[in-house]
Amino acid sequence: MQSKHRRIMREQLDATFKKLSVIRTSQPPVKGWLRSIREALGMSGKQMGERMGVSQPRIVQMEKDEISGAITLKSMRQAAEAMDCVFVYSVVPRVSLEETIRNQAQKVAEKRFSRTSHTMLLENQQVSSEERQKMLQSKVDDLVRDMPRDFWRKE
Repeated sequence: MQSKHRRIMREQLDATFKKLSVIRTSQPPVKGWLRSIREALGMSGKQMGERMGVSQPRIVQMEKDEISGAITLKSMRQAAEAMDCVFVYSVVPRVSLEETIRNQAQKVAEKRFSRTSHTMLLENQQVSSEERQKMLQSKVDDLVRDMPRDFWRKE
């Protein structure tokens, strides 16, 4: 995918994530969403099981699985539907995608620059800290624009 298209995609996703930013900080209820909503609706486990076509013990197990993280997306969707709810699944970045990329580019640039700096030091060709910062920023900008294949390589 071309860098221009990736940038546009990031901008569109970042705009969507901005609307979802409240999700980042929200925590599920201690009892889990399924049990909390079911109880708030005044629906018994047996009644929910009937609505889903499963047994009451299966509802108890689903509620436990939600808390432990073992429940499937399909089960969450079905349970939500049985309670006249919509199951929302989302992966929301901690910071914007653009910021994530710039942070990674900064790490890569610093790593590459440190190797170059060592060689320059050995050859007595050091640059001022201001010049170093300009060179580093230029490298970050290049990395963000070009995103080489090894951009996300863990080293």
